[in-house]
Amino acid sequence: MTPSASIARRSGHGLTYAVLGWAVAYGGVRLAWTVGEAPDFGRFGADLLGFTGWRSVALCVAAGGLAVALERVTTWRPALAGAAWTVVGALIAAAAILLPELVGFLLFTVGPYFDPLAFASRLGCVTGAALLGVATARYQRRTRGDCQDCCRTVRPGSRRSAPARWARWATYAAVAGLVARFAAQAVVGFDGLTQDASIIGLEIGLVLAGVLLPLALVHRWGEIWPGWVPLLAGRTIPRLLLLVPGFGLGVGIVAYFGMGLVQVSSGSVSEFSDAFLWVAMSAYCVLGLGLIAASSDYHLRTRDACQACGR
Repeated sequence: MTPSASIARRSGHGLTYAVLGWAVAYGGVRLAWTVGEAPDFGRFGADLLGFTGWRSVALCVAAGGLAVALERVTTWRPALAGAAWTVVGALIAAAAILLPELVGFLLFTVGPYFDPLAFASRLGCVTGAALLGVATARYQRRTRGDCQDCCRTVRPGSRRSAPARWARWATYAAVAGLVARFAAQAVVGFDGLTQDASIIGLEIGLVLAGVLLPLALVHRWGEIWPGWVPLLAGRTIPRLLLLVPGFGLGVGIVAYFGMGLVQVSSGSVSEFSDAFLWVAMSAYCVLGLGLIAASSDYHLRTRDACQACGR
C-alpha cells in the first residue's frame, strides 16, 4: 500500500467514526424526543418534515450502519451506494425548512416563527447528511476508480474545457423553471409581494440564482472575471464562489419544494390553489435540478488535474 493510499485509508476510518458519532449523538436526541416528550416547536409543530418520531431514529440508525458498510465493502456495489444516497436525500428533505431560514439570515430577518432549537436540530440533521454524503462519494471513488491518489474514473485525454451539451440544456431548464414560476405568480397576482422589503429581496435573489448563476456555470465569464468587473477583470474566479451556491441552492430548493409537493399531494391546506402550488413548486424543482446538473459539469470541468495520474 502506497503512503498516499495509507493516509486515505486512515482518513476513511475517521470519516466512518464521524458518521457513527453523529448517529449516536443526534439519534440519541431523536430517541429521547420520541420516547419522552418532544419540545414545542410552535407554528410548524415539528423541527423536521416527514421524518419525525421513530422514522427520524431509523434514519440515524441507517446512516450509522451504512457508514460501516461503505468502509468495509471493497468492491463497487450500486445497491449499497443507492441506499446511502437515499438516506442522504431523506436527511436533507427532512431538514428542508432550513432553506428559507438561511435565506432569512441573508436578508437580516428570521421571521416571527423562527425557533432556535428547531433550527439547531435541522442543522444537526443536515450535518449527518453531509458526513454520509462524503463517505458515500469516497466509497464510489475508491471502488470505481483506478488511481490510488484521486480514484478518478475519467479516461486519459478526456478532460475538456467546454461545457457538456447536457449541462447547457440543464441551464436552460433552470432558467425556464424560474420563468414558469413567475408566470404562475403573474396569473394569481403579486398582491402583497411588492410591499415587504424582505420579499422583494428574496425575489431579487431568485432572479440571480435562477438566471445569473446557472448561466455563469456554463459560460466563460463564470471562470474568468469579465472586463467590466473593476479590479478583477481577467482573473480566475474561485471555483467555490459558484459551486457552493450552485450545489447548495440546488439541493436546498429541490428538498424544500419537493417536500412541498409531497404535502400538496397529501391534501395539505393552503391559501393558494392546488393548481398554482403544483405549477410553482414543480418549476422550483426544475430550477433546483438544473442548478445541480450545471454545477456538476462545472466541477468536473474546472477541477485541478491529479498530480499522480494527470486526470
